[in-house]
Amino acid sequence: MTSMSWPMPSSSSVFDWTGTEARDHHTFPYAFRRKSIAPCSHLRFVCGDRREFPFPHRLRLNPCSARFNSKELSGVLATVPVMADRQLGEVLDTDSVVPVRSAEVFPDLSGEVAARIERSMASARSGATRRAYDSAWRRFETWCTVAGHHALPAHPATVAAYLVAAADTLTVDGTRAYAPSTFGKWIAAVADRHRATGYDNPCGHEMVRATLSGIRRDYASAGERPRNPRAPLLTSDITTIVDYARRGGAGWASEVLERRDTALLLMGYTGAFRRSELVALECRDVHRDRLDGAHVRIRKSKTDQDGTGTVKALPFTDRHESCPVCAWVRWLQIVAAFDTGGRVAVIRILSRAVEFDSHICRGTLPVVEKRSPLFRSVRKNGNLSDTALSGAAVHAAIRRRATRAGYDPVTVAQLGGHSLRSGFVMQAFRNGADAHAIMRQTGHTTPAMVETYAHENAPLIGNAVTELGL
Repeated sequence: MTSMSWPMPSSSSVFDWTGTEARDHHTFPYAFRRKSIAPCSHLRFVCGDRREFPFPHRLRLNPCSARFNSKELSGVLATVPVMADRQLGEVLDTDSVVPVRSAEVFPDLSGEVAARIERSMASARSGATRRAYDSAWRRFETWCTVAGHHALPAHPATVAAYLVAAADTLTVDGTRAYAPSTFGKWIAAVADRHRATGYDNPCGHEMVRATLSGIRRDYASAGERPRNPRAPLLTSDITTIVDYARRGGAGWASEVLERRDTALLLMGYTGAFRRSELVALECRDVHRDRLDGAHVRIRKSKTDQDGTGTVKALPFTDRHESCPVCAWVRWLQIVAAFDTGGRVAVIRILSRAVEFDSHICRGTLPVVEKRSPLFRSVRKNGNLSDTALSGAAVHAAIRRRATRAGYDPVTVAQLGGHSLRSGFVMQAFRNGADAHAIMRQTGHTTPAMVETYAHENAPLIGNAVTELGL
């Protein structure tokens, strides 16, 4: 059995390859990475043309493991010469290794500074993303434990096997248990955990990419787990649901819920909001404009994690029943009353309220606590919570109101929080608006996604097939 030996570096080293004879030596770079993991300083490599190539963040040298068994490596090395070339830029000469001292030294930080850095790193992603990644990572860890694999660091073959096992999982009725988009989220979580802990990302390996691509093609060929977007709610749907909500109330607690749900529907529809944007609104984010109607500031969104912010306009409309500004004012009256006087104040304002038969959007606005959540959950007794409404509650409210308006169960099952946003796009397209005008309200950065809504829900809009004259 043959073996290979390489010069041992100092604990903190930079390696300089200046030779030109190693263009066939594919073994050393990859073997060096995979077989020399131990605590010591980072390494970087300098080629003959003086280009530097950093080795992976977790690369460590162990002086006790200077010998590499070629037969043990042969199975892996057969698949990695291209990867080794890509990582180092060129295949390097293994006979000209010169240890050089590195200047990289981890600074001596106080506990306060280290804690502050940790908090900032944690804030780099939204809370929902962190929770999703944590859940996906726990699933991967559990699978690795059962299958007898190492989760951290994970080999690319382990991740590929994980994907294949999930793709072959079936439900009780014989359908695929997971959608291809779910696999993408799992891969992102595994990659994030490896990067966060300083290990190589196994998900970037060609084996993982090819496996995921093959699974997606298999799904597509079999017609399984297609994309299933939420059905849009158009203007006629919104007005019908709102009308039933206002006529179906019985008691002051029901009227509180009606005012909140009506504001959710009309503001969410005309503003083309994501449900996460709706529930994040505070009272200070909405103010009336004497010319436009209401201006709503989105402080942060899915595509604006840095909080640059944007403003959406909700217009005054001809009919008071469907005016989003009126709906906002009616709900704001409830919020202001509850924050100042609790349940008694809410009952008082509802008992004294005149019939809603005309616009109230230009009248006096109630004074509210600016930092309090705008949309909140409503208990059965009519009391408001102190915390913001959840995205799931928006989803449930839309389905509940559609059911009470007489929509059939099949249609209701296709509705959700996104139905307001997709409905805005569909109605605007049907009314002749172009993609860029729609993007001004939706906040999409490219027309491609806006066109996707049209292709899925209104394929005849702007389609030349209507001009054939048949």
